Amino acid sequence: MSRQEATEKYNQALKLGRATAKSRAAQGLSPYPEALDERVGDTDIAGRVELGLLDVPAELIAGTKTAGRQNAFAADFMPLMDADTEFAAKWISLCAAHLGDEGIREPVRCYEYLGRFYVQEGNKRVSVLRSYDAPVIPAYVIRLLPVRTEDPEVEAYYEFLHAWQLTGLYQVRFSRAGRFARLQAALGVEPDHVWTEEERRGFLTAASRFENACRALEIGAPGMTPADALLVWLKVFPFEDLKTASDKELAKSLRTVLPDIEVSARGEPIEVSTETPEKTPGMLNRIVKSVFPDRLNVAFVSHLTPEESDWSRAHDLGRQYLEAVMGDKVTVQNFRGATTELAAEEAMEQAVTDGAQVIFATEPPLIGACRKLAARHPNVRVLNCSASMPYAGVRTYYSRIYEAKFITGAIAGAMCKSGRIGYVASNPIFGVPASVNAFALGVQMTNPGARVRLGWSCVEDDPMGRLAAEGMEVISNRDVPAPDRMREPWGVCQVWDGAYYCVASPYWHWGNVYVKLVRGILDGSWDAFSSGVPRAVNYWWGMNSRAVDVLLRDDLPDGVRQLVELLRHSIADGSLLPFDRPVRSQDGAVRSDGFHWFSPEEILHMDWLCDCVDGTVPSYGELLPRSRAIVRLQGIYRDKIPPEKEDAIL
Repeated sequence: MSRQEATEKYNQALKLGRATAKSRAAQGLSPYPEALDERVGDTDIAGRVELGLLDVPAELIAGTKTAGRQNAFAADFMPLMDADTEFAAKWISLCAAHLGDEGIREPVRCYEYLGRFYVQEGNKRVSVLRSYDAPVIPAYVIRLLPVRTEDPEVEAYYEFLHAWQLTGLYQVRFSRAGRFARLQAALGVEPDHVWTEEERRGFLTAASRFENACRALEIGAPGMTPADALLVWLKVFPFEDLKTASDKELAKSLRTVLPDIEVSARGEPIEVSTETPEKTPGMLNRIVKSVFPDRLNVAFVSHLTPEESDWSRAHDLGRQYLEAVMGDKVTVQNFRGATTELAAEEAMEQAVTDGAQVIFATEPPLIGACRKLAARHPNVRVLNCSASMPYAGVRTYYSRIYEAKFITGAIAGAMCKSGRIGYVASNPIFGVPASVNAFALGVQMTNPGARVRLGWSCVEDDPMGRLAAEGMEVISNRDVPAPDRMREPWGVCQVWDGAYYCVASPYWHWGNVYVKLVRGILDGSWDAFSSGVPRAVNYWWGMNSRAVDVLLRDDLPDGVRQLVELLRHSIADGSLLPFDRPVRSQDGAVRSDGFHWFSPEEILHMDWLCDCVDGTVPSYGELLPRSRAIVRLQGIYRDKIPPEKEDAIL
């Protein structure tokens, strides 16, 4: 390259640099590269590690070590000094050497901190190479280890250090800890799998293509890394698509998961709807009615048949109730026995082919098929019966069964003379500890000296029998699956001479849930959550929406029946909240002094037990094999469970 050509290149780079500086200044940002010495001090550093010579990703060079020549460059390392300066002359000489016979031979020297690089020597070399879009820049690197804290960025960085030992790649970085293990599982390898050179090259090629597609669609958010977005995408689409899909197909797939990527970038917030949405008022309601049809084609997809599962039977009764109440407002399809994700995907696709506008998937394990369908058919409303799922494309629905548990706890306390009360919990999933605690608080209300002995059906085959053998006079077992029957030994049971007599039980009224959700779509209240930024929505309804209730034995004592009616109405109208009272946990901590209001999120994510409960929450390792899948999906500690690897695709 001639010096004249190098001078022209400098002028081009100078124009880019000044544009960058102007743009950043207009946004209230510093126009210059960040200076590491101004960001951290000696007390922030736990140690130094000499990494030697590395090929540093150019895009990860964030600034300079010191502020000495900082103002000579824009934040993107393009030059800012006039073309007649000594700085420009040296830049031009380096540029001419870069494309000449001599080349730029000397590596730069830099520091790495929290996964970013800060140049100590060779700022102009970096500037020249970046002006030619060099993907990597040779550098001698010193790593500065931050002092370990609970700061999410620091936690994510220390996980990156482990990942870097396995992958050798700086491009595999996440904004939050715990995600690298998920990537390894998604790629079909063990958590500590060491990548081969071939695997590194293959991943880099695919990841670079993915990142370029994100950049072309302007997908990104502060604090979100390309790997964060890729992990969301891999939950819906196969890694192989990054190698085989056309640019148009890849862009289309990215658009379909964009809402979930944005939710993930914001820390996976979930909008919890605790009340039935209000009907859209006035003129807006008339406009909405002119846009949406007066009739909906609704499909139900179930993991098991009603004959195989009481849970499926309860939802099937809800389907029948929807048809009976809504009449000619709905056409209903019913797909049963979707026991695998592939079968569920096929059933949902068939439903859409047959005209389904709304799909209800009645079990949490169907969430994967729901996400894939929602990505392929963004105009279809997809709902999954589960709680706390952070996906904008699929809404979830569940019920606040803990409200009914509080009432049955009050019944148990009133009818237990000895104060020895047992409770059989299902699985350590969202909402279950809240149900245990609400039941215990109900017991305390009518029998202050009673204790609740806890058993788990997920860790032993007959917890109810064990509790009875230990002398429990009243035991709360699994809930009645539907309001059409009281089947022993479900619900709150008195134990007499080794036999169980069901007194009362909470139940889930899925029919009311389905009617209210379908009416919400028809009258436009569904769209109360559709405007603005994408949000994950969880309908978590209780007695005020008639989503749950308590079924009572016919010969229940009149005084207890009156108490139930009082509690039922008070909870439904909001004048009584089960947790609106002083509450201590087993470790003695004051969870509420009687004036603390527990938010829906706090109740749903409870992972502690009240001090009047004897027993503990089982760990994942204690669970029976049949319970592990649901705990992986809905467990209160699901983010701490090591992910299971899928078929190898790396």
